[in-house]
Amino acid sequence: MKYLAISLILFFSLTVTAFSVFATPSKRYDANTQTCRVLNSGPLEWETRSWGKGGKTFKQFCKNCHSRDNNQGGRFLWEESKTSTGWNNFFARQTAQCAKDGEWDKLTTDQLLLVNDYLYRWSSTSLDRNDSR
Repeated sequence: MKYLAISLILFFSLTVTAFSVFATPSKRYDANTQTCRVLNSGPLEWETRSWGKGGKTFKQFCKNCHSRDNNQGGRFLWEESKTSTGWNNFFARQTAQCAKDGEWDKLTTDQLLLVNDYLYRWSSTSLDRNDSR
């Protein structure tokens, strides 16, 4: 009887934990293209992960200037530097110095969208199931 009770508690704990894994945002509205981007299925499900095009582009292009102890003068940034809404505003307003200096012009529109999708999906609030949209 004792083992049954422990098993049931363990089962319910794992079930509750499993639901929190699905807390990442499922879609994102992009103000620049005025489109809704579905992040949890289809090609964007793969491409917005760290091994997809969005994550790789962020690491290869952005982290050159925005890593710790960089000599480029860029402020250190990582996925959780901003909230999901903060990353959307960051890309929509394009007020970052690198956007003003033309660094973003080196990326295609699709690459910028994928970086925004990646950062939106893995932002500081993305795993909060009460806040993710």
